[in-house]
Amino acid sequence: MFRTVVISLCTAILSGCSAFAPKIETPRLMLISAEMMSGDMFNQQFRVRVHVENPNARPLPIKQIDYELFLEGDSFSEGASAAPFTVPANDELEFDLVVKTNFVSSVGRLLSRVNDGRTTIRYDFVGKLDVDISMLPAIPFNAGGTIELRRK
Repeated sequence: MFRTVVISLCTAILSGCSAFAPKIETPRLMLISAEMMSGDMFNQQFRVRVHVENPNARPLPIKQIDYELFLEGDSFSEGASAAPFTVPANDELEFDLVVKTNFVSSVGRLLSRVNDGRTTIRYDFVGKLDVDISMLPAIPFNAGGTIELRRK
């Protein structure tokens, strides 16, 4: 009986804490461009320009972005951003994300499309934003569109 009361009380307290978590609207992320910085047959490094829009009335301190990037439907890269940053309230910000890949087959298909004269490709950018706001869990995101691909 006592155990049931304690478990019920703990559950009520924990569910009450979630009511205090701030309400945050998911930021919008878009990829602006991608540029191959270096590469060989086994490893490639790209600089991807990311645009973030914060629709919230408070700054959004982002500790890290965990992501997976798909180009033309192929899994291209996954990883995490290197440094924290803050997107001002009701504002936007751009930053560079260094992306490393060793997917020889998908990079080969991608580069063949660029060599055929295509300069834009379809992308899907999915993951979660790890924010530095007390009691707020990671914010999932799913962005897609087209991106301009440039060769250095």
